[in-house]
Parts: sequence; C-alpha cells; structure tokens
Amino acid sequence: MKISGAFLIMMIVLFSCKKEDQGSYYGDYFWIYTYGYPRMEFFEAAEGISEKWKIKYHAVSGCMIDQKMRNTVDAKNKKTYAAIENKLGKSWREKYNRDIDHFMMKKVDVMDVLITNKLFREELKKHYIEIDNVDKDVFELSDEGDFRVIVYNNDLKYENKECLRLAVNTKNRTVNLIQ
Repeated sequence: MKISGAFLIMMIVLFSCKKEDQGSYYGDYFWIYTYGYPRMEFFEAAEGISEKWKIKYHAVSGCMIDQKMRNTVDAKNKKTYAAIENKLGKSWREKYNRDIDHFMMKKVDVMDVLITNKLFREELKKHYIEIDNVDKDVFELSDEGDFRVIVYNNDLKYENKECLRLAVNTKNRTVNLIQ
C-alpha cells in the first residue's frame, strides 16, 4: 500500500509540474506515458531514436490499471501529442513510426561499421570484451547517419559497467571515441 501511495503522489507531482497545454515536457523531452503489456521491440527502438526525436516513454502501469488512471494517462498523452504536433508538424507520427520501423536495421548497420573498425576492436580488447559478445546501447542522433553507442561489460563486479562511448557515422563509416 505504501508503494501505491508513493506512486500516486509521484504521478500527481509529475502531472502538475508543467502548464496543461504543453503536455508532458520535461528536460527537453516529450514524455508519453504507457500502460499495458510492454512491446519490448517497440520500446527498444523508441529508446534508440529518443535523442533524435526528443520523445521518451514511461510506463505508469503494467496490464492491471484502473479506469481513473487510464483516463488520466490518456488525457495527458492527448495534450502531449498535440504539443508534439505543434512543434514538429502534422506528419510527425508517420515519420516517427517510419524511424521506429527502420531502427533495428540501422542498429545492424552500426554494428557492421563497428566490427570492421580497428579503434573499436582495440578498445574492446582493453576492456576484455569479445567481439561476438558486445552489449551496447545505440542511439540515433540524426538523419545523417550519426549514432552514439555505449558499450558495457556486464562481467565487471562494480556498479559502473559502462566501458566506452563512441560516435559512429554509418554514411562515412567513421568511429570516434567519446571521452
């Protein structure tokens, strides 16, 4: 019961922080709230293009949700969609959905550039990561083939498992280490 009370307070604070007509806009990102069964592949792609689109998703509930919470989330999202349309134009959803659909192939293109890059292979050796066991997050930054890649080593015993950050351009096939 304490958890649900804390969650309710968090939601009230979260929903009342900004002007109503802006929707959910926090920290330079539009926030879209979700509930229901999570579509993992969709959310992985949405996270991957979040830097490019400045749109993030946040699950407020799983499959079990009461009607009052559902109505609150739907009303908030409706305002957020209107604010996104106001900023990005009426056709933003089609373009966004196209980016979602193509993200997984772009992620494969990023890995294709990385595995042939000498700098990347040397960095993997420094961090004791095998090339066939790379755990990474890929973020699309632009339509120009720019990506940010964060590589992790989950075998490390300490909390910070992030090993390196890379700037990858799939069009120019370049890889740069981000310090």
